[in-house]
Amino acid sequence: MNIGEAAATSGVSAKMIRYYESIGLVANVARTEAGYRVYGASDIHALRFIRRARDLGFSVEQMETLLALWSDRTRASADVKRVAEAHIAELERKMKEIEGMAKTLRHLVHNCHGDGRPDCPILEDLSHGLEAAPKPAKARRRAA
Repeated sequence: MNIGEAAATSGVSAKMIRYYESIGLVANVARTEAGYRVYGASDIHALRFIRRARDLGFSVEQMETLLALWSDRTRASADVKRVAEAHIAELERKMKEIEGMAKTLRHLVHNCHGDGRPDCPILEDLSHGLEAAPKPAKARRRAA
């Protein structure tokens, strides 16, 4: 199949397929005499693997590691599990950061009158950076 068909079949856009090839995540595929890429079943399988890994938030480096492990029939499943566990830890760290951002924004929105007055705690906070951010609950309790 050509790159358009490979993209449609795998769920990975043609642009991303070219990018993955350029960084070596996907092996260079066969080409016709005219220079067109030709994708086979194993190429599509690898692209689907990458699509699923990307959907789960794995980085390019992690996908590279997982692809190498996938192709190594002598691998230990513990190696794959380590990569997945490290990714889970990173996702959980990011979730905590996002929860903190949402909590701060909820606080700012709650304290914004949302009327015709020009004062706005949201803009005030943004203009002062971290110095205006509310202290976490633990820090407030210790200070009291």
